[in-house]
Amino acid sequence: MTQSQFINPNEDTRIAYGSLVKLHFEVSLENGTIIDSTFNRDAPVSLTIGDESLLPGFEKVLMNLRAGDTRTAHLEPEQAFGEWNPENIQHFSRTQFALVADNPEIGMMVEFEDKGKNTLPGTISAIDDDQVEVDFNHPLAGQDVLFKVKIFKVTPPGVTGIKLM
Repeated sequence: MTQSQFINPNEDTRIAYGSLVKLHFEVSLENGTIIDSTFNRDAPVSLTIGDESLLPGFEKVLMNLRAGDTRTAHLEPEQAFGEWNPENIQHFSRTQFALVADNPEIGMMVEFEDKGKNTLPGTISAIDDDQVEVDFNHPLAGQDVLFKVKIFKVTPPGVTGIKLM
């Protein structure tokens, strides 16, 4: 049950599973290429720890941080987008592939549906006269990333903050 009370965001409230967190974040490659960032937005984003809006490795970095904290963490592939897996490369005949895209091009993103009706995104990685190769690995699979965060507010699990005017 959620209780309504005034929440005073302070340095003592630490991020835990179920916390509502207001933060800015940035994901970049080690060479400085920014993949995603909220630092250029006017307001920080909000998320609930454990709601699967962040990968577990990213959430682990946030645990126990407090309002006012900043952190930059180096994440290896298994902590971020996974290792690149050669078994995630699939080959389709050009005829079979024509059902998905008429003019396939290397780098084109395509979506397939699995038996469970889940969408599987893939990237065309090679094309020849007979077949099309699709890579179903995440585009950042196998890469180390940097995860930078600045925490603005932490609301404890099960509590709704009410702003007093």
